[in-house]
Order: sequence, then structure tokens, then C-alpha cells
Amino acid sequence: MDNDVNGIQDVVSDTVFGVITNVLVAVSTLVVMFVLDWRLTLGALALMPLVLIPARRVGRATYHARRRTQEKLAEMTAYMQEVLGVSGILLVKAFTKERAERQRFQGMSEALRRLDVRQAMIGRWFSMMSMTLMTLGPALLLLLGGYLVITGRTTVGTVVSVVTILASRLAGAAGSLGSTHVDITGSLALFQRIFQYLDLPADVADRPGAVELRALTGAVSFRDVTFTYAGAMRPALESVSFDVEAGQLVALVGPSGAGKTTATYLLARFYDPQDGAVIADRTDIRDVTLESLSGHMGIVFQDRFLFHASVRDNLLYAKPDASQAEIEAAAEAACLHDFVGSLSRGYDTVVGERGHRLSGGEKQRMAIARVILRDPRIVILDEATSNLDTVSEQLIQAALRRLFIGRTSFVIAHRLSTVVAADVILVLDRGRVVDRGSHDELLSRGGLYRTLYDKQFRKDAATKQADEVVAVP
Repeated sequence: MDNDVNGIQDVVSDTVFGVITNVLVAVSTLVVMFVLDWRLTLGALALMPLVLIPARRVGRATYHARRRTQEKLAEMTAYMQEVLGVSGILLVKAFTKERAERQRFQGMSEALRRLDVRQAMIGRWFSMMSMTLMTLGPALLLLLGGYLVITGRTTVGTVVSVVTILASRLAGAAGSLGSTHVDITGSLALFQRIFQYLDLPADVADRPGAVELRALTGAVSFRDVTFTYAGAMRPALESVSFDVEAGQLVALVGPSGAGKTTATYLLARFYDPQDGAVIADRTDIRDVTLESLSGHMGIVFQDRFLFHASVRDNLLYAKPDASQAEIEAAAEAACLHDFVGSLSRGYDTVVGERGHRLSGGEKQRMAIARVILRDPRIVILDEATSNLDTVSEQLIQAALRRLFIGRTSFVIAHRLSTVVAADVILVLDRGRVVDRGSHDELLSRGGLYRTLYDKQFRKDAATKQADEVVAVP
């Protein structure tokens, strides 16, 4: 978007005034030339295709060349943002790929240089052709004028006036119009690329007549929900149905790829199901506006994204009008306030791109503080206590318990402490809810949950017990 918009701004700004000026010059010149000598005027018009026809061919060549150039420029820009960004450059250094990436970048730069030179040379050849024809045209008109003078059909003064002054003005205006045609045709490649994105329909949009969701208690129901990602071989969720009462803490448990994250994405309406419905307080969430639905939800993603901004600005993203006291209270609840106080500039400290100046646990606590500040009715947590030491996890768990009070909470859980605290555990496997109940109920029934517990959660429990033994004085 950035490269292509910059590429067309000069064409757009210069075209309108250039076309109007050249058309006025061409029309007025033709009128005067017809008044002076209609035969010389017809001869001048007969030469116009020599200027305009090449412009069409050059315009098409410019279109294809400019499109390829912009595609290569977009590829290079994407490469720089991905590979030379904070995360990418660390991977490059870790695998000692500096030389390979330098060669890769040089290859793209060389390809872009060749395309740029070719695009520039197309314009130079056209300019040379235009200048040649603009010189040849008056010479041919002088031959025609000389013949008319010899045969007594016109005067030398008329020929000189028409050919040397008026025809030159007409040729100049025609040449400028030809150049404008080339520029516009070339810019169509940029317009096409831009509108390919602008014209894409939104995957999720407000329905006609969607209403605002002003209040929400937090009751949630999935009714025969089926959803398949584009290009996937099987549904991520298939005929999923469950009911959650307002204020309940729900743990989503299952192996990788079971559909846990997809279920939370559908609740937040990042996607709409192909079949079935997601209900919030007896209302299909597709019947309410996206903005009002989002205002009642707080999400902590597994990938804790932070902006290259201060701690305060990252927290205010959840609630722009929050006071300093509210910010500090949210940070205190997320065990972040003392850490922020130790920074050089406190809440004004810049965290770096994607928060790279913070540890994984600190970024996690920042994300949790952001949700606490938002004060939503529905909370979605994708393993909110990962990357934390034992002490910090205990403090976070206490903060989350306060956050969960009176709110419906969905937690994608991989830690025993989170699972045990849940009111309801939904066990998912291959896109289906295969069991539900409390921790003790599911253990007694066996099945997939018992298998997961034996393989994963029991180790968690043993570690926790060992920590408690060590802590005994």
C-alpha cells in the first residue's frame, strides 16, 4: 500500500491539470489552423497517429514493467520487515545465516535494479521517438506547404505561420497527451494492485441491521457450531454444542489441534462459523455490532504482542481514558507495578518492538494487566500463566481469581493449577467436545482427560508438591 500509493500520487496530481491544459491548447490551435489553411491542418492531423499510436504500445509495456517492479519492491519490503525485524534477525544470528541472507538480499536488489532500469529505458525510448516524430512532422508539412505555394493555393506567410508556430504547438500538445497516456496506463498497474486489497470483502462484518450489545451478563452457548479454515482438509470444530453460565470459569483442555483456540476465536468473532451459532445472553453474536461485542471481551493471546511504545501507552490501548490510578491498580493486580517502578523511566519506559526489552514473563504480565484494565464481562486467556516462575505464577493466579469474579472466563489450559480451579472443563479432541465436567468428575470417568492428566498434569502436580516440600522450614 505504501509503495503503490506513493507511485501514483504524482500521476494523479499532474494528470488533471496536464490533460486540461493540453486539450485546450490542441483544440484552440486546430481552430486557428483551420481558419488559416484547412489543407495544411488535415496534413497535420494525418501525422498525429505517428505520435499517438506508439504511445499505446509504450503504455502497455510500461504497465507490465511497472507491475513487475512494484511486485519485486513489495517482496523486498516484506523481506526487510520479516527477516530484518527483531525476531527475524535473532533467528538469522542464531543459525549463522548472515552471509546467506546478505546474498538473498543482494539478489532481490539486483532484480529490482534491472526492472527499474528497464522501466526507465521504456520511457527514454518513447521520448526519443516522440522528439524524432515532432521534428519529422513539421518537415513533411513544409514539403506540403511548399507544393501549395508553388501551385498558388496558399502563401508563404500562411505556411510559415501554420507549420513553424501552430503545428509545433499542436505537436507539443499531442506529445504531452501521449506521455500522459503512458503515465496513466503505467499507473493502472498500481491502481489494480491497490484495489485488489481494497475490494476484498471482509471475512467478518456487521450484518445489516446489527444492533449494539449494551449490556452482557456473560452466558455463552455454542449450538452445533462447525467451522473449517480455508484450505483445511477437516473442520477445526464440528457440531460443537455446550452451555456456559454467566460467571463460570471454563477450562478448554485437549491435545494440540483439538480446536481450543478456534473456539475462543469464534466467541470473539474473529471468524464466523459455517454452521450453527454462538450465543451470548440469548443473542446470536452475528446480530450485534463487532465493536460493541469486542467492548465486552478481554483477550490474552499466547503471542503477547506489545507495541514499540511506553508501558503506559501499551496499557492504555485497552482503555484510552484510564487514569494513572487505574493503570497502577491493574499493574499491581498483574504483579507488574514493582517491576515498572524499577525501570529507568517507570511507566514512560519504551518496551521496544514487540516488547523485546522485556522477558517472556514480563510481557505476559503486561498482557494480563491490559485485560484487567479493560474490565471486560468475558475473559479469554490462552495459557495466561505460561513463562512465569513459581512465585509470579502464584501471584498471577491470585490476581486472576479476582479478575474472574463475576465474569465468564474461558481459559485454554495446560497447567494443573488452572484446570483444578475451573468450574467446568471442556475436553476437546479433533474438533469435538468429547467430555465435560469438573476435575474430579473427569478423573473418575477416565477417558481422554485422564490420559492427559497422567501424561501432562501429573508432572505439574509432582513439581508443585516438590516446591511445597522445599518451602517447608
